Amino acid sequence: MITHQKKFYTGVVLLSAFTAVLILIFMPIFNGQNGLSFLDSLYNSISKGSAYYIPGLIEENKEYTGRTVNLTLTMADERQAGETRDLFVKSGAQAGRSGNVLNITGDLGAILTNCLKDADLLFANEGEKLRQKYGINERQVLYNWWQAFKEADKSLNREKKFDEAKFIAKVSKKAVECSYNYYQIEPQDISDKYGLVIFSLVFYVVYTLWYGFGIMILLEGIGMQLGH
Repeated sequence: MITHQKKFYTGVVLLSAFTAVLILIFMPIFNGQNGLSFLDSLYNSISKGSAYYIPGLIEENKEYTGRTVNLTLTMADERQAGETRDLFVKSGAQAGRSGNVLNITGDLGAILTNCLKDADLLFANEGEKLRQKYGINERQVLYNWWQAFKEADKSLNREKKFDEAKFIAKVSKKAVECSYNYYQIEPQDISDKYGLVIFSLVFYVVYTLWYGFGIMILLEGIGMQLGH
């Protein structure tokens, strides 16, 4: 039952307009994308510009040059073991394989140098160079590095080489994972999209309040009193 017509119809108008805008947001009118996808791409491209840690890791890795490591890596299957073996061979390491288990001996600095070069290529969206280097999908190359380092962390911790294990985990997170996740995203400087970023943040706050006030005014129009 409507007890306050003005409030009721004001609420109806607010919620109708809210719904109309919501429909527009989910339509592919933003460069072929809907609003959520467009903003997601925008913020991913902006964040990529501030997530380039590889040069710093290359500098840190100099400390690990000359440190020999012996790793036992259990991969998911024989196919992945074979692909991963190639990563270490191209790093100058000795790599034996028995089924899906790899036994690696090599210079940790050299291994990580090769990995960082691969991650840098993917971060720069130059996947074709990785395909040519290893003959497999470029994302699979980085995934194999990630899986190998996950196993290497266990192997090094068993040998109480905690410093080496910690740095491998750091490379895995800040280079391998980062490059994998940002592949094919073009980086942008936030200063180039400053106005759009501010607008999107303000719109989010206003749009949320818009919905809340629309519901509140509509309920008041049918006689409900909201309070605390």
